[in-house]
Amino acid sequence: MTVATKPPAGTSAAPGSDSILNALPHPVVSVSAEGVVLDGNAAAEAFFQASIPVLRRHALRELVPFGSPLLALIEQVRERGAPVNEYKVDLGTPRNGAERVVDIYVAPLPERAGAVVIMLQERTIADKMDRQLTHRGAARSVTALAGMLAHEIKNPLSGIRGAAQLLESSVDDQDRTLTRLICDEADRIVKLVDRMEVFSDDRPVEREPVNIHVVLEHVKKLSQSGFARHIRFAEEYDPSLPPVFGNRDQLIQVFLNLAKNAAEAIGDHASDGEILLSTAFRPGVRLTMPGTNSRVALPLEVCIRDNGPGVPDDLLPHLFDPFVTTKSSGSGLGLALVAKIVGDHGGIVECDSQPRRTLFRILLPMARLSHGDVAGRKPL
Repeated sequence: MTVATKPPAGTSAAPGSDSILNALPHPVVSVSAEGVVLDGNAAAEAFFQASIPVLRRHALRELVPFGSPLLALIEQVRERGAPVNEYKVDLGTPRNGAERVVDIYVAPLPERAGAVVIMLQERTIADKMDRQLTHRGAARSVTALAGMLAHEIKNPLSGIRGAAQLLESSVDDQDRTLTRLICDEADRIVKLVDRMEVFSDDRPVEREPVNIHVVLEHVKKLSQSGFARHIRFAEEYDPSLPPVFGNRDQLIQVFLNLAKNAAEAIGDHASDGEILLSTAFRPGVRLTMPGTNSRVALPLEVCIRDNGPGVPDDLLPHLFDPFVTTKSSGSGLGLALVAKIVGDHGGIVECDSQPRRTLFRILLPMARLSHGDVAGRKPL
């Protein structure tokens, strides 16, 4: 790449410099004094959604939003001749996504007058970590609440229901309607508490290598035979994806819940409703496993995207908190349970939403072989 410097006389360049840059998870590009892209690594191709030969035919200003702070930073670097950092800059365009918030590092290239090298670090990675810790905290609060409810509410409710049944035999028809209402409401509260008791199950998750595509196909089949029979499903799978280290039944529960939410967001009367299931390999993300000090890589990305109206902006930061819902008949526990299960798997779940493009993204660890090596990327 042209971002590499020329080695001193009498020495040889380190072999594989392009490979080193391509191994970086962060986009790196070099730009000429005229503002034209000179070169870049593989992450830059993914970020701008174009190959390096295509990028070289464009000026950088054509690839970033009009009046982007990045352009001003480049000019500042050229004037000062020194590196500059800037944080939380949105480089999102219709080409690469509506919002791409990044931290920027710009430095001059001494051997080429006016040229600079730019490294971008997407904020979503750091923000995922922060949000996941919040989601885990929310799940733990629900766990404690579920245990308290089971003990403090279900027992008194059984007494209230029994008393109402005794009264039912000694009152007239008009009052019998009220006693029946007491029994029905007591039963409804018990069912709600039963749903919450799943949060208090803190037993270790039994996990094994799982083919995530088999899980997604099973979820699609269940969805199309029930709540999503009026919605078109599409798939964008990475066929070489290695197995997930997870619990098959719980993963089905996660993605079935997300598919049901997507179908309900689209609605029963939409003529062009679509749910997209996709998988990809995304190296570079690591997270601490719950209850341990070990850190695991989370390279397996699974996404569920729908073209519904989107999540309200004021609700989005609290979407995985318990009892948060936009549905009049919803309990607000579905996504809290998704966050708990994904957290128990040592993974990350997040939501990006805008009108006609709501994306739930889950990052999961991949399975390891019996002798401890990570399973390779090969077709499943």
